Amino acid sequence: MTAKAVEVPSILTVRELAELIDASPIEVIKELMSNGIMASINQQIDYDTAALIIAEMGYEPAPVRLAEPEEDEDARVTAAWRRVYEKEAAKDLVSRPAIVAVLGHVDHGKTSLLDVIRHTNVQAGEYGGITQHIGAYQVQHNGQKITFLDTPGHEAFTAMRARGAQGADVAILVVAADDGIMPQTREAIAHAQAAKVPIIVAVNKIDLPSANLERVKQQLAEIGLVPDEWDGDTLVVPVSAKLQAGLEDLLEAIILVTDGMDITANPKAPASGTVLEGELDPRRGVLATLLVQNGTLKVGDVIVAGLACGKIRAMFDERGKRVKQAEPSTPVQVMGLDEVPVAGELFEKAENDRTARAIVQERLVAAEEAAAQPGPAFTLEDAFERFMAGETKELNLIIKSDVQGTLEPITKSLNDLKVSDLKVNILHAETGSITDSDVMLASASDAIILGFQVPVDPAAQRRADSEGVDIRTYNIIYKLIEDVEQALQGMLAPVYEDVRIGMAEVRQVFHIRRVGQVAGSYVRDGEIRRGAKARVVRNRQPLQGDSKISSLKRFEEDVREVRAGFECGIGLDNFNDFQEGDIIECYVTQRVT
Repeated sequence: MTAKAVEVPSILTVRELAELIDASPIEVIKELMSNGIMASINQQIDYDTAALIIAEMGYEPAPVRLAEPEEDEDARVTAAWRRVYEKEAAKDLVSRPAIVAVLGHVDHGKTSLLDVIRHTNVQAGEYGGITQHIGAYQVQHNGQKITFLDTPGHEAFTAMRARGAQGADVAILVVAADDGIMPQTREAIAHAQAAKVPIIVAVNKIDLPSANLERVKQQLAEIGLVPDEWDGDTLVVPVSAKLQAGLEDLLEAIILVTDGMDITANPKAPASGTVLEGELDPRRGVLATLLVQNGTLKVGDVIVAGLACGKIRAMFDERGKRVKQAEPSTPVQVMGLDEVPVAGELFEKAENDRTARAIVQERLVAAEEAAAQPGPAFTLEDAFERFMAGETKELNLIIKSDVQGTLEPITKSLNDLKVSDLKVNILHAETGSITDSDVMLASASDAIILGFQVPVDPAAQRRADSEGVDIRTYNIIYKLIEDVEQALQGMLAPVYEDVRIGMAEVRQVFHIRRVGQVAGSYVRDGEIRRGAKARVVRNRQPLQGDSKISSLKRFEEDVREVRAGFECGIGLDNFNDFQEGDIIECYVTQRVT
């Protein structure tokens, strides 16, 4: 089957590109980021960039046919300007410093290693000292800058990916030489592998008498990170934060890995990047740590970061020194936002305050609409449908089991499953309950969480409900395997059930010409929603089958919903026999797992 042809102009915005291929702007932005291009929804891109994205999303790009010779002078000038712009945009791409995220188990010396690298570099360079620490910083090694993200482990790293931002170019995995691979280490590996970034392993605490470097290498090899000296492709660097040993080797390893990568950005583009941290300072107001990933951020720029916006009044580097601008891969702390932004959110430059506020308002409306229609963003039932639509070729899974003895046969059986070109990809498999970290990884990777005889932590369930992550728990192994196999075959049918969302008591009945009976009601619980299904209950017995709420009024005004504690007038299709004391139950049909 040939791909559908799409005519593409020589220059267009990300929003226009999404409309061309009937995709959401977020999907297009994610695809651009996976190709190393940071672009906001209103940013312009050239034909070559758009053609690359269109081809990767299953369409056949073709240039828009040139206008006929009789086109007017304005059109010819515009076309000439666009050709110049395309050349300029390509010419403006320059190398930027590599962004490195440091991940690892909580007690393995991640923070100590970061502190030693920072202090050693400052003492060896031109800086007199550190006056402030803002969660990220740059060091220099052999004339090359490296940006380190000092974020709270893999959770912040994954939050960036969940919102469409490639948080780092390289991940450093810190493993203690005496402890070896721990559960949180495995989680960090899963997050880095899901982000598809190279991993460098820093084996810390080699100065301890109980250190066992060879055992750590063996453990790494067993989970797929085969050391380079064992003919693998993972650089393993022994270090000691306490003795400040091996730091030069680690920095050299970063340079070695990133030299083979095309790490570029356009400093002349409108600034965009990621929020690393946000806080409310009692003296200075809202402070946000931003990582500029494309363009140049300047004092006076108006930016939007999630639901926060504002004009940058002041900007500081990691030493607390005021700066006027920040180029790609530079972390800065800024003042001027109207509220504290969420870590991991994308930020982008807006034309002015009015535009910024309009963007925030659009996002608020979109968030309210999404909250009104909750449900999993990607379920096991959707797997085959997405495969047939060309959206995916693998089913991402996270497996949690009660004991290792059941985890191994489950993962082996699932890895053996394959239907057509659709296969299983197990991102993370571990014993223990389903945690908040598991849900974050699933949200960022469009994965399904399968639990075998394990509980779901309350915090994990709340996040799963809000972010649309499908969690399934089982007590029988063959049922778990069967469900996944049927999903791969497109045979797993969705299950629906009625969920009551509100209840109202009829307190007065009105007769209205041309309408019939209307129940003057008091909403006792939940909400009554126009267009939803309803049933009338009298003396605890339902009177009729399903009806639809055809009208809903408050004080003669049509409304979409009425919440508990308020009065309203309710009209139903196919029912005209209300009595005082009747109960009207409002419900919706939802898909359940």
